[in-house]
Amino acid sequence: MTQKLGLIAGNGKFPFLILDAAKAKGIDVVVAAIKEETFPEIEHHGAASVHWMSLGELSKLIDTFRAEGVTQAIMAGQVKHKQIFSSIRPDWKLAKLLLSLTTRNTDSLIGAVAKVLADEGITLMNSTSFLEPMLAHAGVMTTRPPSDQEITNITYGRAVAHHVARFDIGQTVVIAEAACVSIEAMEGTDAAILRAGELMQTLRGQASTLSRALTVVKVAKPNQDMRFDVPVVGIHTIESMRKAGASCLALDADKCLMLDKETVLASANEAGISIVADENSWTSHKA
Repeated sequence: MTQKLGLIAGNGKFPFLILDAAKAKGIDVVVAAIKEETFPEIEHHGAASVHWMSLGELSKLIDTFRAEGVTQAIMAGQVKHKQIFSSIRPDWKLAKLLLSLTTRNTDSLIGAVAKVLADEGITLMNSTSFLEPMLAHAGVMTTRPPSDQEITNITYGRAVAHHVARFDIGQTVVIAEAACVSIEAMEGTDAAILRAGELMQTLRGQASTLSRALTVVKVAKPNQDMRFDVPVVGIHTIESMRKAGASCLALDADKCLMLDKETVLASANEAGISIVADENSWTSHKA
């Protein structure tokens, strides 16, 4: 009997990569596609079946996976935070779950959904299970290592980012001259980078000590649950950095996915952007 995998697909390329990797292992993939997020091309990407549902239709998700014989599933692809907390129309099962939450952040919501799925016999796997070669590896990954100023920015940025991530606000900060220019919130990583670039353009037209290129720091949460909301960067991240005038990207090793990793590194090298990951980044700033 062919093994089946449930794929709860958000937006972007991440779900397609999971689908390809699972198919390569001979696994049939049953896709639960989110109407508000999933790219329509998922219909033609070789899944065993694709079922469209809106955010909030938790009962439909469970019934679909049960009918398909799915007992293991993966969440992959972004669901915008503002969608979760503004556009969601919960069915009775999700409404009951929402009422039980003491905090209304992404971790508590998706963590509670994962528990409901487990109670229904559906286990959520780590979202990186099929894509481990795409995780950021420790050390300098680009031709150019970070400069002394960028290292100073990284050190400061990691401390700030890990405190911000602890409260599930965001996982990215943008730094210049050891000053925090922007912090990611519900708008997402690329928007936070572009916002920093716009602010720096304004400052560069005035007398300001913040005149050098930006450093982007993206971290995992403390005790990052690898089943969902794993930090992800891709070619769009590099494009946003180019537009914003950012020259360095710092990641947490083995905790951040790099979609199209080789393309990302090639694009970064072409732009003179340094990419570096530190496997001990959280423990060094945990105090």
